[in-house]
Amino acid sequence: MTTYYEERETLAVAERERALFARLPEALERARQRAPAIAQQLQGIESADIRDRDSLAQVPVVRKSELLQAQLARRGGDAAGSSVQERVFGGFSAVGWGEAARVFASPGPIYEPESRRADYWGFARALYAAGFRRGELVYNCFSYHFTPAGSMMETAAHALGCTVFPGGVGQTEQQLQAMVDLQPSGYTGTPSFLRIILEKAEESGVSLPSLKRAMFSGEAFPPSLQQWFRERGIDGYQAYGTADLGMIAYETPTREGLVVNEDILLEIVRPGTGQPVQQGEVGEVVVTTLNPDYPLLRFGTGDLSAVLPGESACGRRNLRIRGWMGRADQTTKVRGMFVHPGQVAQVVARHADVLRARLVVMGAAGKDTMVFRIETAEASAALAEQVADSVREITKLRADVECVAPGSLPNDGKVIDDARSYE
Repeated sequence: MTTYYEERETLAVAERERALFARLPEALERARQRAPAIAQQLQGIESADIRDRDSLAQVPVVRKSELLQAQLARRGGDAAGSSVQERVFGGFSAVGWGEAARVFASPGPIYEPESRRADYWGFARALYAAGFRRGELVYNCFSYHFTPAGSMMETAAHALGCTVFPGGVGQTEQQLQAMVDLQPSGYTGTPSFLRIILEKAEESGVSLPSLKRAMFSGEAFPPSLQQWFRERGIDGYQAYGTADLGMIAYETPTREGLVVNEDILLEIVRPGTGQPVQQGEVGEVVVTTLNPDYPLLRFGTGDLSAVLPGESACGRRNLRIRGWMGRADQTTKVRGMFVHPGQVAQVVARHADVLRARLVVMGAAGKDTMVFRIETAEASAALAEQVADSVREITKLRADVECVAPGSLPNDGKVIDDARSYE
């Protein structure tokens, strides 16, 4: 029995980077031909010129809100006069009806295709790392309704050679009875729902000795919850993914962050920008996927994370991230005006002496005050006044400016901190 789902998980970082960037131009050209929105995103950029992370960073980031707007703008159009790729998927999909095996809807609604490729969403690697193996029964309690979560785990389990029971969500007593009858070895779903089932089992005096492992997603899975399941004989792991990109990163037995999936390029950028941050700094997760059917390029997830230094002790040598650390969209309303992370970035871009910035909103409700804290090695009253002028011009609001030493601002990904009291 092999340790890894694929041996390329052990490739050195430099070798993996070369392989991914060697594949990228062909993937981009296919996307340019079949996905009009990607062609627009690449306007003025030659696919062959994207050879490394520096050149990739020149491509504009597309965020989930823009994906929704692109779909809304085309929705309800003439079915005879436009392709499914444009009318339904906003020009981001390279496949339409027939080539897509299923179509799903996330809140918005945003529609996502699933093609007929095996393990389309890429979660088989995560299941394997969590101990799932061929010939087992997987009890899948992710939803099969509208969203792709159920299919994500089912297609992954099938790729491993497992049988799947589509439990879905709800009906706790029936779920428990089915588990007693079928004796699955693995569970996929949220940790909260499995806990509900196990607590019901304990109340009923029922044991589930066959259940040994679990793959969780969609919720936090802290060490305290890991221990709770471990005390009941279940080894639980977590994976991080989205309905647009599929699996992004997954936990391994070392439990040191999450290892990035093999067919994506992951960047961490400063919220509100497309600018990559220094390694270890918290920022927004941006992903380029080599999925030929849904070829998202520099897709901003809106999630915060950070790259961990070094390699996993499990032998997988891809990048690791700290996991989900919150949301990057910190848009805040101040005195009736919305302030966006991108506006903070605009202020910083105007002043070469400003390294990082953080807008802190304080005061009681209705009595808002703003403090714009800047990291700079060249603190002066003149710089503070210039920055204050920029803040006022860009946000239409006044702020006090405080200069702090480089490295003083918290490394938590926040560029807007709403510290108001609402009591």
